[in-house]
Amino acid sequence: MKEMASHSEIVPDSERRGFIGALPARLRPFASLMRLDRPIGSWLLYWPCAWSLALAGVGERWDLFLWLGLGAFAMRSAGCAYNDIVDRDLDRKVERTRFRPLASGRVSLRSAWILIALLCAISLVVLLQLNVLAAAIAVGSIVPVAAYPFMKRITWWPQAWLGLVFSWGALVGWPAVKGSFGWPPLLLWLGSIAWVIGYDTLYAIQDLEDDALVGVKSSARRMGAKAEAF
Repeated sequence: MKEMASHSEIVPDSERRGFIGALPARLRPFASLMRLDRPIGSWLLYWPCAWSLALAGVGERWDLFLWLGLGAFAMRSAGCAYNDIVDRDLDRKVERTRFRPLASGRVSLRSAWILIALLCAISLVVLLQLNVLAAAIAVGSIVPVAAYPFMKRITWWPQAWLGLVFSWGALVGWPAVKGSFGWPPLLLWLGSIAWVIGYDTLYAIQDLEDDALVGVKSSARRMGAKAEAF
């Protein structure tokens, strides 16, 4: 009788079915690292970009809907990989995340960084399609993006920081069309931040117990019993 597989050999069900399950076995952990089976994150990053483009009137730049869509996919995928690099030790202690590629050892740290570099190269191509102002604003997101995984260690409201990052496209779309900045994209950005705080707080409720055990902070934990009522 074969010995039972160790925990590190067990992969999430999503890697055995659907799109990821159809890939060669060697590619599946990388696809999982990029969350290719969960495209909703790319859509959530993309919508503020699209709203801002539409708010600006689009002009003759209909192609920007496609370019910013590609950028949202690449940056969200890179962000997931980077987040898993930073959180790999914490992920091993949380039931929902302990089988992620880096936490389980199925992807090496070096390979994860190479993947991020390739995704950033795709983002650079997208950046070159923007005017100077829009490109500069887009590049300005790098620092808050890099800081995000650490927010859950220092504040009860990492969801607010995620909102700041995930809504950044609202600041890019308008100047990409208009060539200038203004109040409309800023107000759109602030409104989108509130939207992100709402949906990510609901998402964080599923990790309440594990987050409390490992000392991770979240708006769901800060709300206490009020969050559990959801």
